[in-house]
Amino acid sequence: MNSLPPGFILILGAFLIPFLKGRARQALILALPCLSLGHLLSLPSDHIVTAQMFDYQLAPIRVDKLSLVWGYVFHIAAGLTALYSVHEKNSLGHVAGLSYAGSAIAAAFAADWITLFVFWELTAITSVFLIWARRTKRAYTVGLRYLLIQVGSGVILLAGVLIHVSQGGSLLIHRMGVDSLGGKLIFLAFGIKCAFPLLHNWLQDAYPEATVSGAVFLSAFTTKLAIYALARVFPGTEILIPIGITMTLFPILFAVIENDLRRVLAYSLNNQLGYMVVGVGIGTELSLNGTAAHAFAHILYKGLLFMAMGAVLFRVGTVKANKLGGLYKSMPWTTVFCIIGSLSISGFPLFSGFVTKSMTLTAVSEAHLAIYAVLLLIASAGVVDHSGIKIPFFAFFAHDNGHRVKEAPLNMLLAMGGAAALCIGLGLYPAPLYKILPYPVDYAPYTVSHVVNSLQLLLFAALAFGILWRTRIYPPEIDAINLDTDWIYRKAAPPVVVAIGRVCAAIHKAVVGTGAQLGKAVLGGLEKTHAPPGVMGEPWGTGATSLWAAALLGFCLMIYYL
Repeated sequence: MNSLPPGFILILGAFLIPFLKGRARQALILALPCLSLGHLLSLPSDHIVTAQMFDYQLAPIRVDKLSLVWGYVFHIAAGLTALYSVHEKNSLGHVAGLSYAGSAIAAAFAADWITLFVFWELTAITSVFLIWARRTKRAYTVGLRYLLIQVGSGVILLAGVLIHVSQGGSLLIHRMGVDSLGGKLIFLAFGIKCAFPLLHNWLQDAYPEATVSGAVFLSAFTTKLAIYALARVFPGTEILIPIGITMTLFPILFAVIENDLRRVLAYSLNNQLGYMVVGVGIGTELSLNGTAAHAFAHILYKGLLFMAMGAVLFRVGTVKANKLGGLYKSMPWTTVFCIIGSLSISGFPLFSGFVTKSMTLTAVSEAHLAIYAVLLLIASAGVVDHSGIKIPFFAFFAHDNGHRVKEAPLNMLLAMGGAAALCIGLGLYPAPLYKILPYPVDYAPYTVSHVVNSLQLLLFAALAFGILWRTRIYPPEIDAINLDTDWIYRKAAPPVVVAIGRVCAAIHKAVVGTGAQLGKAVLGGLEKTHAPPGVMGEPWGTGATSLWAAALLGFCLMIYYL
């Protein structure tokens, strides 16, 4: 078992699900994450497995403190999401979700580029079925775009690896820079999966179109795997700092004006990834610890928020803000869990976001990056607005649209309750999380200045929202498609494609027409010479034939002797 990659139990076991029914299927769905976690815990620390493939030395398994952080939280997310979705009858979502989780876990423990590439692509192939499982026309088209981008990321990764190795680089994954072409391509591949600015819209496009549980799975693995890859390969790469800052800021506007609450969460996910990218870019022990800790906490509270919105979608049939409100009356437990997730993502004291995000903010301050520190505080205020207040307010309070529905199913409530308990537990007692971080932790989150500053930020952000809402300045919630980089394929690309098509059609018509005329002329000439009474059309006599044969033979002999 020590030579079996972590997560492989999830991948293999997932394909047994369609062969079982009823309680047996549910038992297997719930057991697989537990068995996989047990397998991970059984592996020795600093464990590495090597293998020979042709002339290449591979290392499909490497267990160290950095990979273990992701291994633990990926298993927790897989277990909670499996519990959340266990009532679903469609086996496609279960197979896709658990095999996707297993692929992400295996990728996090890969120590060579070939193994990473295989599982990198497997996460793309398995996760697209979480979108297609919704079985709508829009989900199908969105899934195609998602698959194209994700597989494209893998192709770019492979190209970068091939160039890197051809230039004498190691096949084993190690820290590298972006000076070489191979390094640039690998960096770009990671950036696509991490939803860097201008490369991000696949996230907002795809996640809201996934199934109820599919969106929860998607929120946990793809982008966080990219964060892990950046932390492993590109720590201290300074270009990541402005990239991360941009990621924290640009989603704020789009999240504020967005009506689809799962799409709001997708923009918020971009925002939170930015903090982790900044931490990787700074590259100190504190900042990398902050990245790992924030990724751990983020997977839990973001998953909790997607669970809450999924429960609303499951019961009401929509997550459009202008069609919700008043659900606290009929879904009180979901309301409470959503508020806990919102407080966590806002960084409220006593919740998980407070003890993790602050590590990155402190690292930025210690690096004397004052402007970046101010921008991160502005981004934090934006988080309070669109995820801390907007999500629970418009979903469960605000204008009452008269929905009176059942509370979420018990398994959904248990999964949300488990995630909420972890959000509170980590906020109250972060020591277990700090203990598993890659580097020794000498950081105390609960200082007077930190608590007071955080409360001031939170209260002023809440006050701003209240004033804007009461004065009706806050953007109204209306059904609309808010364009950002998807403007390229929604607005810019179609007329360009049509114009190119017209030019190609005109060229084709001209070429075909000219060819037809030329062919007609050639055939006409041949007809004149080869049809009676043309020169070649009349029968030749014996003498003429002999004369031509002799002339050709003489010509060939002359050529031969010359």
